[in-house]
Amino acid sequence: MKPKYKIVIDTNVFISALISKLGVSYKLVRMIGKGEFDIFISVPLIFEYEDVAKRNNLVDLNNEAVDDIINYICLIGIEAEIFYLWRPFLTDPKDDFVLELAFNSNADYIITYNKKDFRKVDQFGIKLLFPGEFLKLIGGIS
Repeated sequence: MKPKYKIVIDTNVFISALISKLGVSYKLVRMIGKGEFDIFISVPLIFEYEDVAKRNNLVDLNNEAVDDIINYICLIGIEAEIFYLWRPFLTDPKDDFVLELAFNSNADYIITYNKKDFRKVDQFGIKLLFPGEFLKLIGGIS
């Protein structure tokens, strides 16, 4: 039996999935709720997903469609409460709550396109993967 990984999906991956149906980010987001992995969420992360997705027509979806996708993630995702605040720890303060979520949920991976922004997370036993690397790990792509 293969392990069920625990992940946090960074906002840049979520937005990439909304922008294009051709990439690995889209494939990863489409796999949410299919039993391959558990996705952890927090109120700050969901608010950021929504804020960025609806900002300046960044994605080619109307607000109702964005809300539907986010509502599904809220339904399927496992909400983790944030008990420890490490701020400021990372170079971008907006990434600190992603680290706090990953730490408090005991996540295996943060899935991101910005590994450089999370350089210090290995101190917490959390690994960083690009979406394609994670899909290869779980057998989602070859």
